[in-house]
Amino acid sequence: MQNLYQSEAKAEILKRIENLRPDAPKQWGKMNVAQMMAHCSAALEVAAGQKNIPRVFIGRILGPLFKPNFTNDKPFGKGGPTAPQFVITDQRDFAKEKARLTSLVKQFAEGGEAKCTTEPHAFFGKLRPEEWGIGMYKHTDHHLRQFGA
Repeated sequence: MQNLYQSEAKAEILKRIENLRPDAPKQWGKMNVAQMMAHCSAALEVAAGQKNIPRVFIGRILGPLFKPNFTNDKPFGKGGPTAPQFVITDQRDFAKEKARLTSLVKQFAEGGEAKCTTEPHAFFGKLRPEEWGIGMYKHTDHHLRQFGA
């Protein structure tokens, strides 16, 4: 499984981000490409311990059942639920969000497991750093595919 701590996976994601264009048509969903990059950046900030999102009650119940979906080899499906803290509806500057996402991918990957958050995931609960690395790769990959990258 790809893991954002792997140099090849990091390089692949960065190249795909670099190839994004402001007018990239979405394959599904509601966000435009700048909003998607802001959304992915917010998720990486949580994984890197820069933001903390409290556990949600339903996650305490259902999180363990769905946790394998976060770390298995299967790509995320379309139309999955999004926590309110990660819903981006305002207009964003494409160049700024691209630079921010690029920086956060590098920071997370190069920080490695030692710099990963120790806080539980809001839905899935306790994750090992390796699981965060897999989940962040899968999440970013999912949204890059959303825009054909």
